[in-house]
Amino acid sequence: MKSKTPKNNTQKGLPSDPYELIKRMAAVGVALSAEHDLAVLLEKILLEAKSIANADGGTLYYRTEQDTLEFAIVCNDTLNIYMGGTSGVTPTLKPIPLFDPHTGDGNFGTQSVYALLKRKPINIDDVYAVDVFDFNGTRAFDQANNYRTKSVITIPMVSYSNHSIGCLQLINAKDPESGEIISFSKQTQDIVMSLASQAAIILDNKRLIAEQENLLESFIKLIAKAIDDKSPYTGAHCERVPVLTEMLAEAGCCSNDGIFRDFDLNDEDRYELRIAAWLHDCGKVITPVHIMDKATKLETIYDRIELVKARFAVLISSADAALVETLRDELAFVVNANIGGEFMSDEHIARLHSIGARRVVINGVDQPLLSENEIKNLSTRRGTITDEERNIMNDHMVHTVNMLEALPFPRHLRRVPEYAGGHHERMDGKGYPKGLKAGEMSIPARMMAVADVFEALTAADRPYKPAKKLSEAMKIIGFMKKEHHLDPAMVDLLIREKVYLAYAHKYLAPELIDAVDEDAILAIKPN
Repeated sequence: MKSKTPKNNTQKGLPSDPYELIKRMAAVGVALSAEHDLAVLLEKILLEAKSIANADGGTLYYRTEQDTLEFAIVCNDTLNIYMGGTSGVTPTLKPIPLFDPHTGDGNFGTQSVYALLKRKPINIDDVYAVDVFDFNGTRAFDQANNYRTKSVITIPMVSYSNHSIGCLQLINAKDPESGEIISFSKQTQDIVMSLASQAAIILDNKRLIAEQENLLESFIKLIAKAIDDKSPYTGAHCERVPVLTEMLAEAGCCSNDGIFRDFDLNDEDRYELRIAAWLHDCGKVITPVHIMDKATKLETIYDRIELVKARFAVLISSADAALVETLRDELAFVVNANIGGEFMSDEHIARLHSIGARRVVINGVDQPLLSENEIKNLSTRRGTITDEERNIMNDHMVHTVNMLEALPFPRHLRRVPEYAGGHHERMDGKGYPKGLKAGEMSIPARMMAVADVFEALTAADRPYKPAKKLSEAMKIIGFMKKEHHLDPAMVDLLIREKVYLAYAHKYLAPELIDAVDEDAILAIKPN
């Protein structure tokens, strides 16, 4: 329960010179405004109030969302008690309810609650001489610790919106000369009230900022989840890329090699990168689902191979025995071509045209066995999407950049469009949407490019490919390093710091995690 009080908790009391008082209050305001850590901020508020009032002890209560007063900091010089703040000791006192759970009435019998709910300061010369408030707990504390609580002042912390966010309570004012316990003067009360008001505004502003950031981040994650949910095949891509990006960023901050020698991120930088990673595919809200989910070459809203099979069935039903076997062989070829697993050679494409030229009569209409559009889609040499569809897919980056650059990001998030919009750029300038080269991309943007590719390679939920083993994925990463697709330094960081392995153990099925020849990939020199 006991620990040393921080060194800045010296008993100064009120300066006798009004100018010095103004200077001190101004300095306190600057110090409070500059503090970002809530625990440290609360500590500074209490210790400054305690110092100004020359009090022996004090408590700072913080109002919770559950309408209780929580003991944020408790200190007493005589008893050498210090809990909360930066002490490392968590206050053990139970929160005080503001309202009766049964009647809903305010708990006005408690001095701190009364001061907070009524928004009025309470200044008592001797708590043993009043019966307006319940001081049984105080008396029990005094008896247990051989202490005598006498003068107590409780000041509510009220924001500019007239919302009580907590209160300061100071115990036993001391005479600066004799050390005798005295009452808290009206001047002291006014000064502490001014400090409490100033502190309340600062705390409320920080609360509002935190709530706005939480709302922004929740909204961004909502968009990312909507994109992932839009396609059952992209799984949790928008969720996993931020994880891997942050893992790479942390490894980069810890590394002293090459481009990472002077690389570092503070809390704001990390937050900015996280937001960018969550938004990196926001443009996909415009990409048609049938292209995102195109598992076969003939798939649109449905797989048109079934229509092709029906036409073949009509032909086969009326064909002579010699032709039936040929038609069945041609159907098998078309069905296999639709899968997109093999490279379509010129010979295979010519055969598709030959098969498609056959005629079939359906419902009295004479038509080719394969339409021009079907032949075009089936002739796709690699994968399942045509060049036009690939351009539509790639356009998601144009939409991403346009959407993000149109947003009025605050100063600490100004680089979000650059980070998020660069994950399909290449180090050799052959990427998209802007064709940037390595020197034109920030380190975080290059990290995100590696994270996006590695997640896509190792994902087991894509319609156009089976899940790859870790060694296969890393070989492709090595090839992309060699071809100046990915930043070589970033690929080396991924391997050297075992980021790829830590990610794999978290997100890959155990049977997909096999041995990777790290030295071979590290030894690769870009062309």
